[in-house]
Amino acid sequence: MLLLLIPGPVMTRPEVKAAMTVDLAPWDRDFHPLLASVRERVVTIAGGAPDTHITLPLQGCGHFVTEAMIRTFIPAGGKLLMPMTGAYAQRMVRLAREAGRVPVPFDVPMDRPVAPAALEAALAAEPEATHVGLVQSETGSGVVNDPAVLGAVARAAGRRVLLDAVSAFGALPMDLSAQPEIDALVFTSGKCLEGMPGLGFAVARIDRLEASQGNAGSWSFDLSDLLAHARRSGLGSFRFTPPAQVLNAFRTALDLFDAEGRQKGRLARYAANTAALRAGIERIGLRPVLEAQNQGPIVFNVHAPADPKWDLFAFVDALKQRGVLISNFYNTPMPGFRVGTIGAVEPADLTRATEAMGEALDELGLKRREAA
Repeated sequence: MLLLLIPGPVMTRPEVKAAMTVDLAPWDRDFHPLLASVRERVVTIAGGAPDTHITLPLQGCGHFVTEAMIRTFIPAGGKLLMPMTGAYAQRMVRLAREAGRVPVPFDVPMDRPVAPAALEAALAAEPEATHVGLVQSETGSGVVNDPAVLGAVARAAGRRVLLDAVSAFGALPMDLSAQPEIDALVFTSGKCLEGMPGLGFAVARIDRLEASQGNAGSWSFDLSDLLAHARRSGLGSFRFTPPAQVLNAFRTALDLFDAEGRQKGRLARYAANTAALRAGIERIGLRPVLEAQNQGPIVFNVHAPADPKWDLFAFVDALKQRGVLISNFYNTPMPGFRVGTIGAVEPADLTRATEAMGEALDELGLKRREAA
């Protein structure tokens, strides 16, 4: 079996795959309890409450629901302050700009979490920016930012937060009830909750959604319209045709999430995966991009070897021949490769992967393995 080690879509368990084989009609009354229960469970995972927060499912990838969040909570011409943590912060900037909002990027080091003092200074310099956009787990670098710490800075300055939790939700702690400054967070089905790809979710404050009607300028990407539909038709109804089988698989993935010990159990396994990967990477003479204290448990970046024979595509192909598949691109300024540590994988799988990497490097004749 091929070992899939990318930051999403992830390896899934057999029970999740089996749930994809069930034929479902999304307008059937028997389908409605499935969606309603998923929405309620997601609010609980996010630390929200049914009277203050609602789960809003949206068909598509993480970019879709991220754009919907930006359009919904920031009116046209409004400003979004954006710490430039990496590739996914850059994408939020583009989504905001092309939606007619005004992104205000500010530079931060890409190899460590955003410093609270840096955010405080940037907020003071941009009094018209109503919101901070924050990437919780920057998939490009592997750095994790703490929304509780940075959210407190935004809250003290009277601003609100839009949180990209796409590759973090379910593994990293979240308590929306303790963070009223967060208008919404977004995530997808095929990451840390280990479902199939195809669904985005926003968990949003109901009062902020009500105050945001008319902002989106898009029927498809309007979270306030999803709220209105839920109120008209019930929590079990999708607004447009959903990927019903993906939702059924996601329900099974949530059952497995509960059985593992929920967020704490999931984080413990991912942290063990990351530790096993780091040990193996260093054992074969490669250098991680991030220092251990700045390394998140989601994606792990490795510097490209200095050997002139290095070729990322050849390396990925050689790994694939050994039953391990990693990303064939990187999102950092320096060349390298990245490995996902999430999904239905265990520390032993990551150890096996690093052994395969050593074999692949030998096959390609790479003797210089220090960082390029």
